[in-house]
Amino acid sequence: MTTARPSLDPELHELLADMPLMSQLSPEVLAQVRPFSSMPVELLLEGRAIDRREVTVASSDGTPIPLSVFSPANSDRTAAAPCVYWMHGGGMVMGDRFSQIDIPLEWLDEFGAVVVSVDYRLAPESTGTIPVDDCYQGLLWIADHAAELGIDPARIIVAGASAGGGLAAGVTLLARDRGTPPIAAQVLIGPMLDHRNTTTSSLQYSNGPGVWTREMNGFGWRCLLGDLTDDEVPAYVSPALADDLAGLPTTYIDTGSAEVFRDEDTDYATRIWAAGGQAELHVWAGGFHGFDALYPQAHISATARRTRTDWLARLLPTNPAA
Repeated sequence: MTTARPSLDPELHELLADMPLMSQLSPEVLAQVRPFSSMPVELLLEGRAIDRREVTVASSDGTPIPLSVFSPANSDRTAAAPCVYWMHGGGMVMGDRFSQIDIPLEWLDEFGAVVVSVDYRLAPESTGTIPVDDCYQGLLWIADHAAELGIDPARIIVAGASAGGGLAAGVTLLARDRGTPPIAAQVLIGPMLDHRNTTTSSLQYSNGPGVWTREMNGFGWRCLLGDLTDDEVPAYVSPALADDLAGLPTTYIDTGSAEVFRDEDTDYATRIWAAGGQAELHVWAGGFHGFDALYPQAHISATARRTRTDWLARLLPTNPAA
């Protein structure tokens, strides 16, 4: 197979030149990078009129799962708010509920949405369905406490980036198959959907350093799947395995042309359309994995983030408190 690959956006290429890149992950490297995989949320909350509440919900095995709830402060809202339920990225092996939280906080500012972020358990300490089930239990808690949170249970949006995008897709499949709770939309940002790691884009971004390479992706999946064989992997864990994508809520998917997940993400959108569903797909030319989170100041990043917000604006009213 040719090693040719789409080139990076020129501005992103210049920004990325100053970033130390890896080609592989190992348990030793993971232990070194985990402490730096999130930023203090307090920096993001400075100067913003946001109320923060910390709660825990019980997982299926009784383990407490932390949730952070961010709500507009001093709101004179008379109607129930939409809710964005956020699942963070980090390859299933790193990050916490504050990772990439700046993305949904923009929707709090824009729409007066209540943002809830979940601290699902990470691999390799927790494997198989544990992370996606943690996220599903958080969704059930949101639906059960909608009145207390001041949210409209008919306007819960499930969203996530990278591994969180894959978990968001898995949670949405779980909610569809179990019949509860209703989800208004899913926003999948560069989602990690396919443990098989064999697409053309996956092969293109291997054998060299990058933000997220095929080798790093394989490490993340091995950590998550543990002892599961290919035949034992549930679609809720690797959503690309789902036989039927009918009955899903309206979906937004974006990815970069220069990243491992490009082809599995575009295929997921195509299969939603084939099943009669609605999906909006954006493939950002020259975008590497997570470009809009790492370098939000870049022109392509600002455009990608604004395009997602514009899509949500078609589903949600503007902030009534603004």
